[in-house]
Amino acid sequence: MKYYIIAGEASGDLHAANLIAEIKKIDNKAEFRAWGGDLMRKQGVTMVKHYRHTAFMGFVEVAVNLRTVLRNIKECKADIVAYQPDVVILVDYPGFNLRIAKFAHQKGLRVCYYISPQVWAWKRHRVYKIRSCVDKMLVILPFEEPFYRDYGVNVTFVGHPLLDELAKLNATSRLSFVHRNNLSEKREIIALLPGSRKQEVERMLGTMLKVIPHFPQYQFVIAGVSSLDQSLYQRMIGDKDVRLVENQTYELLQNSSAALVTSGTATLETALLAVPEVVCYKANRLSYMIAKNLVKVNYISLVNLIMERMVVKELIQNDFTEENLVKELDCLLKDPKKQKQLLEDIDTLKERLGNSGASKNAAEAIVEMIK
Repeated sequence: MKYYIIAGEASGDLHAANLIAEIKKIDNKAEFRAWGGDLMRKQGVTMVKHYRHTAFMGFVEVAVNLRTVLRNIKECKADIVAYQPDVVILVDYPGFNLRIAKFAHQKGLRVCYYISPQVWAWKRHRVYKIRSCVDKMLVILPFEEPFYRDYGVNVTFVGHPLLDELAKLNATSRLSFVHRNNLSEKREIIALLPGSRKQEVERMLGTMLKVIPHFPQYQFVIAGVSSLDQSLYQRMIGDKDVRLVENQTYELLQNSSAALVTSGTATLETALLAVPEVVCYKANRLSYMIAKNLVKVNYISLVNLIMERMVVKELIQNDFTEENLVKELDCLLKDPKKQKQLLEDIDTLKERLGNSGASKNAAEAIVEMIK
């Protein structure tokens, strides 16, 4: 069978790569063509375009780069027609992928959406487009299945793929990690996760770095990604006392006492690794004002959304300041009650996310639908 997969950011690349690996186990003649990242490429897909050239975040950023976005969509449509896949698999990335879903459906191709857009939070009208052009929704958050079912969408909850990914981790030797990255053996680590997109790093990292002088007894380490030019990080770091490690986020978190994390999948990863965290978010001012009027949820972090209460502190927009970061980080590091509560909450969080095997479950559902 021929599979066409589109992922538009780092987390989508990870989950799509794991999905591809599971499809291969079921379909030994599987062929893949994709828009995605390095992890998908390692699975042997024919890569059309890397997500570093397609990922634009926020209303204003998309508007500024609209010509590029439209050109990418046109190129993708033409490539799908030329390839004629048995199924088009869309991984999150709704601004791009929902357009492709409609196009593929009109061309008579089967469409599977793996990892839902957050239509339950905003742009709820998109659910009608999904119902009309997506043959199968495979969702990874427990509350998404009843949401879609109420709208008559063919939906299955497969579990969260992060549980599978984290289960693969081996306990990393702290000495090995610190020596490999020229860190101090004596000082505890605080992780800085400024995001995987250029716009996120530019907007988040500067404020995160301001907390460093307030915690001289700790060492700060930035979780970098190789898809971004290292000069971006170095320009912002300057002469500050902080280290940068690339593509070692899980190992960094395993060896950290706390973390400052940009809102996104990383907030869930951090929580599942039992690391106390402060969730941070700041958008372009106009983008934020638009989003604030459209988003209909009480929290921005996946942890709090799944738990339906404030488990991790969120510092959003004007609250994302040096003073607030210092206050919340100090509280995380010094309050044993908070740390004990976190461990209890993680057990509940894992239960709500379902059993392991999300990638396998998703692969089985996709292969079944195209037999």
